[in-house]
Amino acid sequence: MTTPAPARASQDARQRTAAPKLILATTFMGIFLLNLDAMAVTVALPGIGRALGGGTAGLQWIVDAYTLMFAALLISAGTLSDRIGASRAFGAGVAVFTVASAACGLAPGLDELIAARLLQGSAAAIMLPSSLALVRQAFPDAAERARAIALWTVAGAVAVAAGPVAGGVLSSTLSWRAIFVVNLPVGLAVLAVLTRVERSPRRAAPLDPYGQLTAIVALAALTFGVIGGGEYGFGEPLVPGCLGLAAVAAVAFVMIEARTAAPMVPLGLFRSRTVTVSVVIGFGVNAAFYGLVFVLSLFLQDVLHLSVMAAGVMFLPMMAVIAGANLVSARAAARFGPRMPIAAGQAIFALAMFGLLWMDEGTGRPVIAAMLVPAGLGLGLAVPSLTAVLLNDIAADRAGTAAGILNSFRQTGGALAVAVVGALVADRGEFMVGLRVALCVAAVMLVVTTAAALKLPRG
Repeated sequence: MTTPAPARASQDARQRTAAPKLILATTFMGIFLLNLDAMAVTVALPGIGRALGGGTAGLQWIVDAYTLMFAALLISAGTLSDRIGASRAFGAGVAVFTVASAACGLAPGLDELIAARLLQGSAAAIMLPSSLALVRQAFPDAAERARAIALWTVAGAVAVAAGPVAGGVLSSTLSWRAIFVVNLPVGLAVLAVLTRVERSPRRAAPLDPYGQLTAIVALAALTFGVIGGGEYGFGEPLVPGCLGLAAVAAVAFVMIEARTAAPMVPLGLFRSRTVTVSVVIGFGVNAAFYGLVFVLSLFLQDVLHLSVMAAGVMFLPMMAVIAGANLVSARAAARFGPRMPIAAGQAIFALAMFGLLWMDEGTGRPVIAAMLVPAGLGLGLAVPSLTAVLLNDIAADRAGTAAGILNSFRQTGGALAVAVVGALVADRGEFMVGLRVALCVAAVMLVVTTAAALKLPRG
């Protein structure tokens, strides 16, 4: 009996569609790239600086060009994913990220590298929400989807743990350019699999172009002002000009969001104490973490004169603890409620920062590595439960927006921390003074957000 042509076409289409596990593996690879790249580049910064020049300000922009665009576009990227379909959005993000990685690896100078990092961060913002939407599409069963999302989260944690070591190995055995070049085969493999993924449905989701523009201007001007203040001095006319522009753009952003029919950041969400406290905590923990990794990368290589590989290995215990603590956080939240791991994690993180104040040029390497472990434990405990307590307080139809706001605030905290810490240590003659001031500020900020965490609901 001959199968009708439409039935054969439908059967062939089903055979060409990637299996759910293959789709999950594809999103793993994409998220792994984002996290691995971010951490690997940070460890390689001193070597990039020696190769391309630019001083501390240039190194700050290598990190912040990526993080700034990631933070500014993250909320709108979810809406874009809905409008064009998750599979198309994820594919476009991976393609742009791959091209941008090639541009980073081939960059002849610092300006070209920073421009390529801006493009990388924009692509990363698209990849993150669309990858989660793809997982939801591939696993319609709620229980299977929960397991898939848990594995997706672990993939990001493993990449964070492996990033510093991978950056050290690639930089020392090949070149810092290899950190970006290794993204190319992974990106191409992901794109190949996506050709077999069923096209995601589109949804009429309104964009907020004016809100998005003012958000980018505000973040970029603030970051430029802080970095410029560290490089040129805050008395330079350009610096207060940038800070003033940031303030004006921030006010314009709030006014636009209050008046537009479909804002990217619904201001009404902040009437919830849980939402407000959660985003403040998210900002604080990411600021402390990214500032710590940035300044320690410089300290280990420029002050202690460790190789980039040795510096990467120094971070390994802390990063590995983060991955393990993520799992402990979920169990602790299930037993005691999410407030406990959030508050306990921040308190441990704050104590770790205070402990690092006694670090100097004579501190042994094993001691420094051991002192970083509580920082990883604290961060790993706090962040997963922070996301959970936020989503528990929000209606299901606003969960995606709330999660995007939280992650955008977290990334903004990381970008500003690198700008501020870089300004504090820009004078290499006073590097240790700047390092201690940065650690002290981060520790005090964590103490404040720990107190704020006590305002969160127990369950």
